[in-house]
Amino acid sequence: MTKASYTYFLYLLLVSSISFSQSDSLTSKKRKGKFYATWGYTRAFYGKSTIHFEDHSGKIRDNNTGKPTDYDFTIYDASAHDKPDFDKINDVINVTIPQFVVHAGYYFNNKQDLGIELNYDHTKYVVDDYQKVHIKGQFNGDYVDKDTTLNPNSFLHFEHTDGANFFIVNLMKRWKLYNPSKMLNVGWVAKGGGGFVYPRTDVTIFAERLNNNWHVAGWIVGVESGLRVEFLKHGVFEFVGKSIFADYSHCLVLGAGGGKAKHTMRAGQLTATLGFVF
Repeated sequence: MTKASYTYFLYLLLVSSISFSQSDSLTSKKRKGKFYATWGYTRAFYGKSTIHFEDHSGKIRDNNTGKPTDYDFTIYDASAHDKPDFDKINDVINVTIPQFVVHAGYYFNNKQDLGIELNYDHTKYVVDDYQKVHIKGQFNGDYVDKDTTLNPNSFLHFEHTDGANFFIVNLMKRWKLYNPSKMLNVGWVAKGGGGFVYPRTDVTIFAERLNNNWHVAGWIVGVESGLRVEFLKHGVFEFVGKSIFADYSHCLVLGAGGGKAKHTMRAGQLTATLGFVF
């Protein structure tokens, strides 16, 4: 290689290096956002619900039993509770039995203060047994309008315990509160969005029980807010409070071609999750 050729080669190498450096710098400036994913557990607190039950199929029960083959009734202001099952957390095999949540999201911008998030909340909903409620409707053409007790052995038990199952897409906003270094970032988040409910309804009516299949049963909207801590560059912890309104407009009660139930639900949640940013 001649001296001129050698000089020209070094010149090209230098120019290429500078160009690559500038290109990399521009790419860094353009790079937007980060993905994150978290897993955790939740407690839910439910308001009272009015629940409507209906079955006109006449296909499930035998008239000789004396049980209704045709009914259309409503129970009013029924209270309910969650079922956290936190005693199963220590058992790795049963880690999905408790009321768990999975959240995954993406920050849109370099400031990482605006993003979109997908929430799946495996909450459980159980109507309280033996409570007194008002009931109105008909059983085999006989009209009733009275107070009654929800006896699970002889009348009614109703729950979504393989999940009330909330799927929500949220828009998320974060405000930084304390950011002393790249190793710690404490902020406050607010989220809001909507989606659908995907329950598996377990119901007992007149001593006959059916645990139905999972299916889309209605829609849900919710808002939440709370503390978000990012630590050691890739760790993230959140503790948030959440408020939801859900409309379960088509819950399966007696299987295909049989009965159905519908109700709305108001609930509050406290949720703690732990995960990573990448």
